[in-house]
Amino acid sequence: MECNQGENAVKIDLAGRIDSNNAARIEEEIFAQLKDTAEGSALLLDAADLDYISSAGLRVILRLKKAYPDICIANVNSEVFEILEMTGFTEMMTVEKAYRVVSVEGCEEIGRGANGTIYRIDQDNVVKVYNNADALADIQHEREMAKLALILGIPTAISYDVVKVGNSYGSVFELLNARSFSKILAQEPEKMDWCVQEYVDMLQKIHGTLVPPGKLPDMKETALGWARFMQDHLPEAAGKKLLALIEAVPHDGHMLHGDYHTKNLELQNDEVLLIDMDTLSVGHPIFELASMYNAFIGYSEFDHDNIKAFMGFDWDTGLAFWRKSLSAYLGTNNPRKNQEVEDKARVVGYARMIRRSIRRHGLESEQGRAEIAHWKEELLELLEKTDTLLFAPNELELEAVAENLPEVQAFVDEHLEASGCPAKAQMQIGVAVEEIFINIANYAYKPDKGKATVRVEVSENPVVVSITFVDHGVPYDPLAKEDPDVTTAAADREIGGLGIFMTKNLMDDVSYAYRDGQNILTLKKSL
Repeated sequence: MECNQGENAVKIDLAGRIDSNNAARIEEEIFAQLKDTAEGSALLLDAADLDYISSAGLRVILRLKKAYPDICIANVNSEVFEILEMTGFTEMMTVEKAYRVVSVEGCEEIGRGANGTIYRIDQDNVVKVYNNADALADIQHEREMAKLALILGIPTAISYDVVKVGNSYGSVFELLNARSFSKILAQEPEKMDWCVQEYVDMLQKIHGTLVPPGKLPDMKETALGWARFMQDHLPEAAGKKLLALIEAVPHDGHMLHGDYHTKNLELQNDEVLLIDMDTLSVGHPIFELASMYNAFIGYSEFDHDNIKAFMGFDWDTGLAFWRKSLSAYLGTNNPRKNQEVEDKARVVGYARMIRRSIRRHGLESEQGRAEIAHWKEELLELLEKTDTLLFAPNELELEAVAENLPEVQAFVDEHLEASGCPAKAQMQIGVAVEEIFINIANYAYKPDKGKATVRVEVSENPVVVSITFVDHGVPYDPLAKEDPDVTTAAADREIGGLGIFMTKNLMDDVSYAYRDGQNILTLKKSL
């Protein structure tokens, strides 16, 4: 806790030792000093020069507390603080520790987040200096967040000391010989793919961590605040749609980092550690991806030099890292799928950047106005074509035309290969996928065109691949058609009908349903 007694508080200096030999005299001197002070006045005990205190000294402080309830003890060294904490005095009054003073002048900056900057102060240690001068509550919050993350299995560093840095405070962490991923990318570009994989592995670990209810803030509520702010800065229809899109995102109790970029990932002795934990929250991954897009692309989209100043590497490196990371996170190299998710992230990301810039007086400078205009133009264009912020990595939506068959087959094959599907089963599934997709392309929307969704799911114990096709075309159950007689001579055979027949025989199960104006056909194959 921090003393906030105000300028009118009566200050009493405590020095040296207060023990059984001198406690009575010191108490007498203090009360003599306070003889003209009304009871109930704020009292500040400055313990900067206090080296020792026994139970006799504690009794002096307790009598002062009874006479002056609004009392605070400041600048307490660690040994005296331990005595006060052990005896419960830190619970009955505000006790402020004396903080070691640290200078970051000339120190290497290794990380920067929304609430502070991280500097390396020596080979073994770093300090996070908070932007907020009154940062003790922020420091305590981040310590609690880091401990929670560590308990839940996220590798991170825990602050072991609080220090004064200029007019603010800092948290000190031990990060022996650690290097940020930003520095690795800048100095060793050949390690790009390694960095991407480690970065995505950590991201998936974070997003796979379910947080006990009430432990972390909900990022959706924060994003709704951005959307409400934007109502005054967008055309009415666009503002309403933005708000509706975010409102439609369901609650998700999985962890988000909130400021996940390469300066907040450190490599220490072959172990990857996540730092800067004060932005932890829960929510849908789209909010995390929006923040990531901003860090690598958004903030530098108008001025490509921005990323060099912030991340330490150039625009091309940031662009490549973002795209490779998004592809690895989604588990697909399909450009259409990656662009779909990126566009959803951009909707949230642009809203956040515009709000941030306006609140930081961006409209008052030519550069700021130009950036805001650029982001707003992009946002309005995206809002026209975005119907949901939700996404499924295992789903691909595209126009149901025969020319798109290779893309569908490649998308399905990616997921089959990732699941270790045997070559024979993969070939059989490929035949069935072709027959169903071409059937949709030829008949679902004729004479018009429309979209189809292909969803790939792999269950475990037993391992079963399910591939679902969804279209909004005319109701049509291909399974209702009678199977051809494959024993008939060629001269007597009808042309056609073999595709669905082969599909039913190659798959372990084929089912059809028409629901909510959609044709839904599912293939299943046991591996």
